[in-house]
Amino acid sequence: MTEENNKDLWRPLPEEAAVPDEEPASEEEPREIVSWYLPPEIFEDEPEEIVSWYMPPEDDDDPEEEQEDRDRQERQRAAARRKKRRRILWCALAACLLIVAGAVTALLWPKNTPTHGRDSGELKPEEGDSASSIVDVIDHSKTTIPRFRGKDAVRLEINSQRGPELSAIEIYQKVNPSVVTVVAETADGSSIGTGVIMTPDGYIITNAHVISGGRGCWVALDTGVSMDAMLVGFDEDEDLAVLKVLDARNLPAAEFGDSENLQVGERAYAIGNPLGIELRGTLTDGIISAVNRQVEVGDGQMTMIQTTAALNNGNSGGPLINSSGQIIGINTLKMGGSGWKGEATVEGLGFALPISSVCFVVNDLIATGRFQGVPTIGVTVITIQDGQGGTQVQVYSVEEDYGAADAGVQEGDIILLADGQPITQTTDLLAVRRSHVIGDTIVLTLLRGEETIQVPVVLYSNKGR
Repeated sequence: MTEENNKDLWRPLPEEAAVPDEEPASEEEPREIVSWYLPPEIFEDEPEEIVSWYMPPEDDDDPEEEQEDRDRQERQRAAARRKKRRRILWCALAACLLIVAGAVTALLWPKNTPTHGRDSGELKPEEGDSASSIVDVIDHSKTTIPRFRGKDAVRLEINSQRGPELSAIEIYQKVNPSVVTVVAETADGSSIGTGVIMTPDGYIITNAHVISGGRGCWVALDTGVSMDAMLVGFDEDEDLAVLKVLDARNLPAAEFGDSENLQVGERAYAIGNPLGIELRGTLTDGIISAVNRQVEVGDGQMTMIQTTAALNNGNSGGPLINSSGQIIGINTLKMGGSGWKGEATVEGLGFALPISSVCFVVNDLIATGRFQGVPTIGVTVITIQDGQGGTQVQVYSVEEDYGAADAGVQEGDIILLADGQPITQTTDLLAVRRSHVIGDTIVLTLLRGEETIQVPVVLYSNKGR
């Protein structure tokens, strides 16, 4: 990375995009940044930041102007503090480049220690670990990144149609501008991961473990321009978080595809920041190895897409991409061995959260700041022949205490439309449901015998009312 690019990343936000002041940094500078030990002497000669500003003549008769001057000075001092923190981080990373050849060699052969993708820590194998284990290393320390109230109308939109197949070059050109570096400033240093731009006005998806324990957060575009970000919401159990860049306009938002139509053997690509910032924007490729893979994470299970596309520390929160350049997963885990001597090397086992399944989480985080559960209609449906060479969706059973039962939906009803969209197979109904959050109402058009009726169905959480 050139010095010119580093300067772009040091650039602070303009005054109108400044975020609330963060907690003051501790007096002792962190000695470890992105898993590398940094000698304290590299910070000794760091010059003090000098901030100057224009002060208009004092007017004793106008206290409002005096208050505005004080506010303006405080904003400038806050911007200077952010700039200094970023400069220290980038200077530290530049120093690390002097030893990166040896460091990369060591990191590429880390005794296959299992990891959850977190850059700021390393787990040691414990007795009983095996090559099939996945270790959850989410930092459960308190996250105090300044919060942003999301807009209810903002939803993750999934395109069920796939475009033409693209080359690896075309995929990188299409997707890389939508991939950001995510830096969470913690009490112990910094955690670095990857994120995906969801909307042009700055909503960004990443993993919860990337920002967990953070006190402040900023992102860097592929152009090198950095911007402060606020936290919209996160859920550690689902390992997803949504960030918001203030006053962002015309950012290159990604296109999201339907992960439910994936097939084993399809080409897959990943873009991210393996091993840290100096390797940001790395493209890797492979295939879809498995879909709906149940993976044990911590005390629970997560349903994942398995891929051979290489994932490493720093790829967390980045995109898994199909051959049409659509985001079909959020890279979250890689699998490794325990590090025991003589154990076979584990390669090509990466895992991503399927975007169609977790869109409910993303939409909930934006609307409420937390995940309340999957919005549920309360019916089991099957696809049957319609007698005219086509198919239709029939209600197989109705669950008690959910919206469908309250609305009077009955077994045997044929669902013709949902919110005005034709329903000919079960995936059509799922696609309409994905656009909603808990508390929304879906209008179903039903065929019951010879009668066509419309019923409004309120969506409740699958966790119960």
